[in-house]
Amino acid sequence: MVEATQFTTDVCIVGGCGRVGLPLGIALASRGLSVALYDINAAVVDTVNAGRLPFEEEGAGPVLAEVVADGRLRASADPVAVGSAEHVVVVVGTPVDEHLNPDPGAVPRALERCADQLRDGHLVMLRSTVYPGVTALTEKLLAGKGIDVDVAFCPERIAEGKAMTELFELPQIVAARTPRAVQRAEKVFRHLTDQIVTLEPEEAELAKLFTNTWRYIKFATANQFWMMANDFGLDYARIRHAITYDYPRAADLPMPGFAAGPCLFKDTMQLAAFNRNNFVLGHSAMLINEGLPLYLVSRLEEQFDLPSATVGILGMAFKGGSDDPRESLAYKLRKIISLKARETLCTDPYIADDRFLPLNEVLDRADLLVIACPHAQYQDLVTDKPVIDMWGLTGRGVRV
Repeated sequence: MVEATQFTTDVCIVGGCGRVGLPLGIALASRGLSVALYDINAAVVDTVNAGRLPFEEEGAGPVLAEVVADGRLRASADPVAVGSAEHVVVVVGTPVDEHLNPDPGAVPRALERCADQLRDGHLVMLRSTVYPGVTALTEKLLAGKGIDVDVAFCPERIAEGKAMTELFELPQIVAARTPRAVQRAEKVFRHLTDQIVTLEPEEAELAKLFTNTWRYIKFATANQFWMMANDFGLDYARIRHAITYDYPRAADLPMPGFAAGPCLFKDTMQLAAFNRNNFVLGHSAMLINEGLPLYLVSRLEEQFDLPSATVGILGMAFKGGSDDPRESLAYKLRKIISLKARETLCTDPYIADDRFLPLNEVLDRADLLVIACPHAQYQDLVTDKPVIDMWGLTGRGVRV
């Protein structure tokens, strides 16, 4: 095994300029490690090397500028960066294909792009949510290349926008096949947290899928309850308040809303595929959550003359306070309303899109407003137009 002293960088993150890799790199660099970010997007690499964030992440901007200025973090589109680092963290998007079938080859393909840079002594840590068995597949791939490389699975657990807090506060799951790999991965993450939970790789892969699927099912439960109350002319928010008030066993019952983003739906479908599509609960959650935009529009059709109405959609991100539009159900809502209404207008305070309008213009031109994403900017709306607010953000939305 090559001695660690032969490496010139502590950590290289493959896919390192994205929403998972970049906060991790910033956090590790802030704790004194030398970090390289390898990313094939040259424009984003330039942005990061200029000390600027390519997306919103609370608290990360000043730290990025500091670690770049101090030389502790650099980004590169050259895979040579991988070979310089003792520890290689692999981050890729949720690996599913266009039909939402698991794509177990996504991580191996990412490694293949820099495989000629891997050598004896590397520790390869998978950070992405993966289909169960991908860690074993990675071990087999690297062993087949004749390289003495340790492999670990260390899933990310952060909520987008909270990385610079949660990377330091949440326990980190570390999973590997050998004690040496466990010890090396644990040493890296102890720079961020003292709370380490060790599992077997397959256990950790399921732990990540179970976590996201549990959240998806919980949101589906709230959405189903909301639709039930709505259908009988009752106020779900009042019912929920009564259920949760000083009653800890129901404290985690959420308000309704679009359950979306790049993880929850896809990971639920990955878990279903893993269990040979025998996952009635997960598929039911999918039908509820993905069907919510259509339900909402069907109720609007009962109350408003949509063919002659201009509808304003407020918020196009997948969650409040975010500039991330990935898998946002607001776009599904827009598509459905566009088929029903005279005109559809969209706005978002964080997402730059030529098709979107300023909030004031939407408020002025729309006959009806739908809050599709609970950005804080919509909490104190000044308008006399009907506002559909299933999130309970304004406290005065029109019930559908």
